[in-house]
Amino acid sequence: MDERINILPHSPGVYVMRAKDGTILYIGKAKNLAERVKQYFQESNLYSRGWKLPSLLPLIAKIDYVACSSERDALVLEEKLIKQYQPFFNSLGKDGKTYPYLKLSLSEDFPRLQLVRKSAAEAGKNSADAYYGPYPKSYIIKNLMHFLWRSQYAPLRLCKWKFSRGNKLAAQKINTCIYYHTGQCPAPCAGKISYEDYQKNARRMAEFLDGNFGNLQSTLEKLMKLHSDHLEYEQAAVYRNFLHALDHMKERVLVGRFKDDYITTALENTDKLKRLAEVIGLKKLPTHIEAFDNSHLFGREAVGCMVCFINGEKNHEHYRRFKIRSKLPEKGGSDFAMMEESVYRRLRQLKRDPAQTPDLILLDGGKSQIHAALNAYERAGMYIPFIALAETHEGIYLPGAKESIKLPIGDPALNLLMEIRDEVHRFAITYHRKLRDKAQLQGHQTDFKKGPRK
Repeated sequence: MDERINILPHSPGVYVMRAKDGTILYIGKAKNLAERVKQYFQESNLYSRGWKLPSLLPLIAKIDYVACSSERDALVLEEKLIKQYQPFFNSLGKDGKTYPYLKLSLSEDFPRLQLVRKSAAEAGKNSADAYYGPYPKSYIIKNLMHFLWRSQYAPLRLCKWKFSRGNKLAAQKINTCIYYHTGQCPAPCAGKISYEDYQKNARRMAEFLDGNFGNLQSTLEKLMKLHSDHLEYEQAAVYRNFLHALDHMKERVLVGRFKDDYITTALENTDKLKRLAEVIGLKKLPTHIEAFDNSHLFGREAVGCMVCFINGEKNHEHYRRFKIRSKLPEKGGSDFAMMEESVYRRLRQLKRDPAQTPDLILLDGGKSQIHAALNAYERAGMYIPFIALAETHEGIYLPGAKESIKLPIGDPALNLLMEIRDEVHRFAITYHRKLRDKAQLQGHQTDFKKGPRK
């Protein structure tokens, strides 16, 4: 089991535990998928959850996952899947519990800030109130609200009374309000603050919750250091906790991206990546794949191109194009030289920015492309696992292997490789045609300037 778990990424996501018949047994989220799932199979944790873990483990036949951009992104998906599939071993989510949100009641003349268990989607499209979150650590948000209240950063009323400019609050209720008498509330009900000034506070709070912290963070860091230097650790801890709350709020949640078809595609892509890792002997799941191809016309307008796939999906932001600089034969090109140059130039980029290093490189071609890549690796002084896919017979070539690996048509790994190969082929041809058309246009313009031939 450990070897199979090792291919899980060390990044946030949701894991789905299934039985042999495909039934979903348990759904969970993790900040680090690999470490979280590994904990289930450690003997020391076997009875940490009472009866659940010993009962769950013998039933697990398959573990799927969906990678997410952040922990909060993962909890949104986790909550959605639990409500949709109602797994037997899940308790959170089946009883209607959700992670908390902050609600700013902008529908009121004098808005309030509240911690609620309902999102904007559940409140309805016509709601004018603003919702922020969800937040997996509610105690941090409660501390944040308390700090905002104490600091008078953007003071809003704390009471639950319903009133407006046209419907005043009864004097009896005002006189019995402890927040009013102690001066802890701006008291719009008693006219201590105008409607316009209160609305400014509400807008300032909305900007803050949207992440527009301005210079607040640097100011808090200075205050924390100042109090710490004066050995006022309790006050320094207050500012430290507030800074933690700001970091917690900075994570953006892409609620709208998790659709049923997205989830299905993500799980299918995971199966393809697992199969590919198995076929070519990779210990790590190739979640980041870059592919290379060339295009030219008798050596003219020669180009190299690279496409990028993340978790089995196109990542257009990382696509790259290379105008070939190598000297090519006068009446033809050299796919070998062009591939070597493209891969080498990409490797040089990666040495400057190692964070973008892929898990696997795919070359469009056969054994000759393998040798070209090895030359590029030697020149660049680095190595990344790579393979080549021959278009003639869809054979997969590995470095040093005498024969190619031939998978049956319809195999998930082959389908993924063909999709990536076809995309880089399309991208290379499109770029080559663009340069060729540009060259032809420039040629016509030159002939026009010279005038008609005599």
